[in-house]
Amino acid sequence: MENIGNYNFTNKKALIRVDFNVPLDGDFNVTDNTRIKAAVPTIQKVLSGGGSVIIMSHLGRPKNGPEAKFSLSSIVDEVSKLVGIEVKFAKDCIGAEAKEMASDLKPGEVLLLENLRFYKHETAGDKNFARQLSELGDVYINDAFGTAHRAHASTAIIAEFFPAEKMFGYLIEKEIVSVSKVLNEGESPITAIVGGAKVSSKIIIIEKLMERVDNIIIGGGMAYTFARALGGKTGNSLVEDDFIETAKEVLETAKVKGVNILIPIDTVAADKFGDDANTQVCDTNSIPDGWMGLDIGENAIKDYVSCVSNSKTILWNGPMGVFELASFQEGTRQIALAVVEATKKGAFSLVGGGDSVAAINKFNLANEVSHVSTGGGAMLEYLEGKELPGIKAILN
Repeated sequence: MENIGNYNFTNKKALIRVDFNVPLDGDFNVTDNTRIKAAVPTIQKVLSGGGSVIIMSHLGRPKNGPEAKFSLSSIVDEVSKLVGIEVKFAKDCIGAEAKEMASDLKPGEVLLLENLRFYKHETAGDKNFARQLSELGDVYINDAFGTAHRAHASTAIIAEFFPAEKMFGYLIEKEIVSVSKVLNEGESPITAIVGGAKVSSKIIIIEKLMERVDNIIIGGGMAYTFARALGGKTGNSLVEDDFIETAKEVLETAKVKGVNILIPIDTVAADKFGDDANTQVCDTNSIPDGWMGLDIGENAIKDYVSCVSNSKTILWNGPMGVFELASFQEGTRQIALAVVEATKKGAFSLVGGGDSVAAINKFNLANEVSHVSTGGGAMLEYLEGKELPGIKAILN
């Protein structure tokens, strides 16, 4: 394994796997370029070192071969703008044309290949497909953290064809260091803010975090399963009945381990799901029938903000409420601001997992925290302690 920081890229063609799976509007314009921006430092490093770049990515989930709406040709202009040079585009990711365009690349040039997932071989982890991709470059760089938890041809299998000439890009390096800062080197008090709709999707991570953290703040729909575990009445709030026992066990384990679990004292409840709903603030353990909790209340906000502001290491995964609706975004917004304030005072803050990233971007605070993870599912699996194929393939 090589290191991107001190590798000599002179006259080398670097095959970089990035995650340019970005949202497009109806006219195929990029609506959020965060993921493209995140890969620019790695691309620039190769170019400034005298190399050329061949970019591989997927976009969406095409079902049967090429589909115009999933073509990476839609993002060429955006990539060109952010990298600062005109990016060439190959209408396929393997085959004669791609090969010819790759071999004609001069130092300082960039070629973007068509969507890898136009071939089923990509997600199947097909070795022959990986070999054909590998023939396009001299050195392989994986900088796609968002797909590092998948053993796909371009994220894991391809590394076999670069026994020595393989490395992580800056983005994955930063992701690995950031998760390690929370899990292995975090300065106490360490606080994990875990939100989102369901306990079921976060239970492994909560159990794993209990080994490491001092406080776990619970928000979002999952809070009501915990409220029920404590004997509360939750009205029509989202509750996973099958996980009430699990929530009880988590609370018991936390007591034994001395981990402080915070559940919202009060809740903003609504009589229906929508911005035009009637709302009331009530105790989380006595939400009236016919009402559902859609955000944390002001006492919970005070509680949570106080905990966050006294923390030295913070992991934020998941919103506090239905922040997409203006009436129920205050809890998530206040948590975001508290994380930013703590960071200003010297705390290390890692924000990861789709919805927290969407929230921090919505409130324009992404640059005010230590690190925003680009890989939702990958970051969760990494925090859960799973071995990610895309990372293992480089380290081996």
